Amino acid sequence: MAQDLFDLAVEPPAAPAPLAPHGGLGERLATVNGAWLGQELDRHGCAVLPALLTAAECAALAALYAEPAHFRSRVVMARHGFGSGEYQYFAYPLPTPVAELRHAAYQLLRPTAQRWAAALGEDKHYPPDYADYLARCQAAGQLRPTSLLLQYGAGDYNCLHQDLYGEEVFPLQLAVLLSAPGKDFSGGEFVLTEQRPRMQSRVEVVPLQQGDAVCFAVQARPQQGARGAYRVQLRHGVSRVRSGRRHVLGVILHDAT
Repeated sequence: MAQDLFDLAVEPPAAPAPLAPHGGLGERLATVNGAWLGQELDRHGCAVLPALLTAAECAALAALYAEPAHFRSRVVMARHGFGSGEYQYFAYPLPTPVAELRHAAYQLLRPTAQRWAAALGEDKHYPPDYADYLARCQAAGQLRPTSLLLQYGAGDYNCLHQDLYGEEVFPLQLAVLLSAPGKDFSGGEFVLTEQRPRMQSRVEVVPLQQGDAVCFAVQARPQQGARGAYRVQLRHGVSRVRSGRRHVLGVILHDAT
């Protein structure tokens, strides 16, 4: 039987306070209110986790961009029509903070992923152990990590897109802003668009501060309708950076072919 979405007529729990800067990333994400997170994702397709990383942690991750040994490939967006700017995909083994964040994000987002699959009548099961999910990716021929660092300069932007890398797709992902708005850069807002059947697109501009993480739908989310849940398509991107340099950590939970 399909599982219902949260009752969207009910006022959602209060937005979370900034996450405590002590402890490991798994410990920090374990404190997130699951009911609040689920309702935010059901309502908007995204949810902001404030101050997941400290400024020092953000700076250390952004500094990895200049160390090629951590990465398997580099993509210049303009060469492929993706926008302007560039990014690098991490190689296995992932740097420890990236691996910890990926594992903890899966644990945090798995209940919503499972609930969305049930609401849409999909016969999918996301195992409790992230290693078992990665084994499923490997069985589908998806062997390469998809976590990445993105770098934007003045005038750069990211076209609306979906991060699909093969048959196996985990329906939620996470991005962490590593640079400080108003100090390191200006512009460069995270943008999410939503297309419901036979309706015009809805746009969500998500304000982020340094260290904030945004959880969001990779491809689609369920929307409750009069005849049950239906699929709403989403795409995400980044508006034009007006000045400075912007770094972002992308945490995609399925691997790539």
